[in-house]
Amino acid sequence: MVHQTMNSNKASASSASNSSRAIRRFCRAAQHAAAAWALAALAACSTPPAQPPPARAPGPTAAPRPAPPQAAEGAARWSRASFADLPGWQQDRHRELWPALLHGCARPSPPWREWCARAALAAPADDDAARQFLQAWLQPWRLQTVDGRVDGLATGYFDPELEATRVPREGFSVPVHAPPADLASRRPHFTREELDTLPAAQAALTGRELVWIRDPVDLLLLQIQGSGRVRILEADGRVTSMRLAFAGHNAQAYRSPGRWLLEQGELRGETVTWGAIRAWALHNPQRLRALMWSNPRVVYFRLEPLSDPSLGPRGAQGVPLTPMRSVAVDPRAVPYGSPMWIATSDPAGAPLQRSVVAQDTGAAIVGAVRIDLFTGWGDEALVLASRLRQPLQAWVLWPRGLEPPVDVRSP
Repeated sequence: MVHQTMNSNKASASSASNSSRAIRRFCRAAQHAAAAWALAALAACSTPPAQPPPARAPGPTAAPRPAPPQAAEGAARWSRASFADLPGWQQDRHRELWPALLHGCARPSPPWREWCARAALAAPADDDAARQFLQAWLQPWRLQTVDGRVDGLATGYFDPELEATRVPREGFSVPVHAPPADLASRRPHFTREELDTLPAAQAALTGRELVWIRDPVDLLLLQIQGSGRVRILEADGRVTSMRLAFAGHNAQAYRSPGRWLLEQGELRGETVTWGAIRAWALHNPQRLRALMWSNPRVVYFRLEPLSDPSLGPRGAQGVPLTPMRSVAVDPRAVPYGSPMWIATSDPAGAPLQRSVVAQDTGAAIVGAVRIDLFTGWGDEALVLASRLRQPLQAWVLWPRGLEPPVDVRSP
């Protein structure tokens, strides 16, 4: 899943039936809130091994290393740390990390194969056992930029939930498309504006409609998040739950619609939420096309069964994402499947400190100290993802005794 994040200055689990109604509820609630909030709302068990491998300074090792571009790009430096350096480490519910860990271990990169075999056998009985296992087998490394900065940015993304129909009907007039037949051969492919205005571009999408949804802003939301869930209202009255999974994009540059609204002077503030964008669209229908065209990137989808509603979409690592425990990273800085420790705060300023796993990427997730937290699906996930834009410090938890895959700077 390759997503883009939504807050205006950034570009990538069950309660509500679709995000349109959810956001309208938030908008109504926001009318009675303080002004600052109004913009946001609108806008199997065992103990750890008794003798872990000894820690040692990085050096030559016979173990395979991740692909060379990780280091060649110079996206990050790692600085050796200790678990005592991790804010809130003793307080986290570490056992909650295991589903995400085991999903990642289904597709381990070479450095993680031996460790994943141990983790699969560990099945910690409680948080203390999980924490002891992590401490026994992993070494913390602080993430920093190549010029030594340790402060970065945490944002969020989520899994939209929408209602849809198989064919267009009243209230459902916005198509969600499968990739055009010539998507791979024509790069870049047509922009969003060209698909709306050029007959040849429109012909490329004829017959590629998967489902029809209610609102073009929902389509923009779906494409920026990179996947979503749909409740398909069948002609016989049944409801079929499916996933719209990422199937490609037109290779055009991503442009943030929120940033466009700020640049146009239509909205003000440092961040723009989906509620604010929707409220603007409702009051400015004559400029809706301009808003849509501000982002030339178009994402295409495929329909998949939603076989397990408790699982998130597949991330770039190829495994399901786990709410609040999976993050998108720059893979030049952090290899997929790596456990991490993040120290940030929620939009209200409360500490948000937890173990997570690097399992996805996103167009705007660039640099060393940069993560996008997968918040899940439903109303609460939407609100958190929309408003999360907080300072971040982060650590990678790397197998003890293995050399880091990037430049190392001693503390």
